[in-house]
Amino acid sequence: MDVYPVNQYDPLMPGIVIGGIAIFHVFLAQFAVGGGILLCYFQWLSMTGRSATARLFVHGYFKWLVLISFVAGAVTGVGIWFTAIQVSAPTIGGMIRNFHWIWATEYLFFLLEVFAGYMFYRYHRHLSDKACLRLLGMYAFAAWMSLFLINGIISWQLTPGGWIETHSIGAGFFNPTFWPSLFFRTIVALTLAGLVACVVVNTMSGLDRDQKQKLINYAAYLLLPMVLMPFLGAWFLAAMPEDSRSWVLGGSPAMNLFLNIAIGASLAIGGYALVGLYLQKLYINGATATLLLLLGFGATAGGEFVREGSRKPYSIRYYLYSNGIHPDQVAQMRKEGCLKDDPYPLVHGTEVAGEITTRGAKVFRRQCAACHTVWGLNSVAELTSTCDEDQMRMNIAKLQHTKPFMPPFAGNAEDLEALVRYLKWFNNRDDQQAEAEMKAEDLANIQKWLDQAGTEPMSTPPGSHESERQGKEVAEKGGAE
Repeated sequence: MDVYPVNQYDPLMPGIVIGGIAIFHVFLAQFAVGGGILLCYFQWLSMTGRSATARLFVHGYFKWLVLISFVAGAVTGVGIWFTAIQVSAPTIGGMIRNFHWIWATEYLFFLLEVFAGYMFYRYHRHLSDKACLRLLGMYAFAAWMSLFLINGIISWQLTPGGWIETHSIGAGFFNPTFWPSLFFRTIVALTLAGLVACVVVNTMSGLDRDQKQKLINYAAYLLLPMVLMPFLGAWFLAAMPEDSRSWVLGGSPAMNLFLNIAIGASLAIGGYALVGLYLQKLYINGATATLLLLLGFGATAGGEFVREGSRKPYSIRYYLYSNGIHPDQVAQMRKEGCLKDDPYPLVHGTEVAGEITTRGAKVFRRQCAACHTVWGLNSVAELTSTCDEDQMRMNIAKLQHTKPFMPPFAGNAEDLEALVRYLKWFNNRDDQQAEAEMKAEDLANIQKWLDQAGTEPMSTPPGSHESERQGKEVAEKGGAE
C-alpha cells in the first residue's frame, strides 16, 4: 500500500488550513463564473439601448473581475493543491488518477477563460459591440464549463454512485448529487456576481444616484433564481447517503450549525433581493451592499463546511477514509500494524519520551493527523485528557461506534497501546509510565475490543433503528466477554 507522510499544522487543525483556503477560493471562483454571465447581460443591455450606463459598468466591473478572480483565484487554487496534498495525498491521488482527462479538459477551459478575459481587458475599447459580446460569451462559457467539470469530481467524493462497482468515469462524474449541486452552484455564482455588482456600482463616482439605482436594479435580476435554492437544497439532501444526511440534519451539532448559518444568510440575501431590490426597486449604498456580500461569503463558508463534513468518515465515499486508509486495508492492518509500510521518521523536534511514544506519535500521524492535532484545535490529547487509560483503549478500539463519523481504528493492539501511551505522556510527561513494558492483560483487552468493534464503519445514521441494533450488539458482546 502507498503511504504518504502527513504534515501537521499544530496548533491549527489541517481542516482549518485547507478549509480556509478552499472556502476563499470557491467564493472567488463562483464569483468569476457569475461575473462572466453578468457581464454578458450588461453588454447586451448596452447594445440594445436598455441602459445608457451599462457599457461604463462593463468596462469598470471587468477590472475587478480580472484582478480578483485571475490573481487571487489562481493563487488560492494553487494553495488548495499545495495544502491538501500535504495532508491527504491519497485523496488527491484518487481524484487525479480517476479523472485525469476531466482535469485536463478543465484546464483547457481555464486557459480559454484566461485568453478571452485578457483579450477583452486589453482590446475591448477597440472592438465592436458584437465582438465584445462574443469575447464575454466565450469567457462566461469557459468559466461555467470549469464549474461543470469540477462539480462532477467534487460531488463524486460524496456520492460516487455506480463508480464503486464499475469504476466508470461516466458513472462517477454524473453521480446522484451532480445535477442538484451544479444548479445550486450556478445560482450561487449568479448571486455573488449580482452582490459584487452592487458594491462596484457604488464606487462609480461618475454616476448620479438614479443611474446607480437603475444599474443595481438590473443586477438584482441575477439574484432572483435564489427562489429555487430551497428546492435544489431538498433535492441535494434527498440524493445524499442516509448517514450523511443525518449528520447535517442534527446528528452532528457542528454541521447542523453551519447548515443553519448558510440557510439564514441565504434567506436574508434572498428576501432583501426579492422585496427590496426587485419589487420595491430600492437603492442600496455601498455599506449595505458590502454587508450583503459578507452574508454571501458566510453562506458559502457554511455550505462548503457542510459539503465537506457530510462525507465523514470518508474522504471519498466507500473508497477512502478521511485518514487516507482504504476500507479494505483495515483488516490486514489489524494483523500487521499500521506502520509496516511507513518509512518516514518523525519530523525533527517532535517531542517523545522513547521507543513506545515514538511509535505512538507515528500511529497518530498515520491515523489521526489528517483531521486532528496533538495540541491545539481539535486536539486529541485535550479530548482524551479526562479519560483513564482503559477508557481511552476501549473508545479508540471501538472508534467507529464511539464516534460514528470516525473510521475504524486500523492497527493492532500494540499500535493502539502506543497511541494511548503517547497521548497520556503528552499531558502528564511521565516518561517512566509511558515507556514501561506493555502488559499482556492490557493488550488482550484491546484485542477483545477491536474484535468486538469489527473492521466495518458505523455506516448507519445515529438514532436510526439499525444504529441502535448495532450498538446493542456491541454492548452484548462486551457483556458476554
